[in-house]
Parts: sequence; structure tokens; C-alpha cells
Amino acid sequence: MTHSAIELPVTADDRRIARLAALAIGLTLAEAAIPSPIPGVKPGLANIVVLLVLLQHGWRAAVWVSGLRVLAGSLLLGSLFAPGFWLSAAGALASLAVLALARHLPARAFGPVSLSVLAAWGHIGGQLALAGAWLLPGAALIKLLPVFAAAALVFGAVNGVIVARLLARPGA
Repeated sequence: MTHSAIELPVTADDRRIARLAALAIGLTLAEAAIPSPIPGVKPGLANIVVLLVLLQHGWRAAVWVSGLRVLAGSLLLGSLFAPGFWLSAAGALASLAVLALARHLPARAFGPVSLSVLAAWGHIGGQLALAGAWLLPGAALIKLLPVFAAAALVFGAVNGVIVARLLARPGA
């Protein structure tokens, strides 16, 4: 009896997505090791990779990198399907949705920094929406909104500056 092997062709695009997803996953793991003075407030370092991928390689690649980062990051952190996984997934989906809407804005006025801030606000908005519907009463979340929005503004701007500088490098 002969067994036939199933072969899945691997393209250069697949390899690029895998490398970029691995980078985003590594940043997720590094970020998890950084203590935060405010629970739930993180710099979103992996979002640098997702935005860079979106701007350089398009939507398909960005969605793959974002999804793989959420899935593999939570698997490696031991939180697969725990509340943190769902909050991360909600944030990633909301962030991508905001970026999808933002592509209709004038490109000259909305570069990497403003896109990163919008994505950060989308990310925290998605997380807070899920937390409000599932984990915490809405009134408690409203009190946290200014802190999370300010953190998203600061980290989104910093991450956007990093993306802009990476894009400005020769050969980028």
C-alpha cells in the first residue's frame, strides 16, 4: 500500500509573513515580561510590525501577521482562550477595522503616526468594549477610559514615529 504525501507549496510571501509574524510574536513575549504600573497598559510593540506590514505589504499580510501574533503569543504565554486571549483578539480586530476605515482618509494628512494612534485607540476600544460586555460593569470602564485613551495616544504616537523612521530608511 502506497501513501501519498500532501504537499503544501510555500511561497516567498508565506516566508515573509512567517518572519514578520515571528518578530511580532517575539515583541509580544518581550512586552509581557515588562512590568506595567497600570494593569492592561502596554506599549503595543507588536503593533509596530503590523502597521509596517500593512503599509509595505498590504492587508492580507497584515491580517495574517496580526492573527498569528494573537494566536501564537497567547499560546506561548499560556493564555490561549483565556480572557486575555479574547481581549487581545478583540483589540487586534478593532485595530484592523479602524485602519480599514482610515484608508479612506487623505493619505497626506494621515501618515504612520496618525494611523498608529488611530489603531491604538481602536485596539483599546475593542478591548474595553469586550471587557464591558463580558467582564466588568460599564460604569467602571468609563472611569478607566481617560487613562487608557491617554496611554493609547502616547504609545500610538511613539510606535507611529518608529514606523515612520523604519519606512524612511533606505531600502525600506
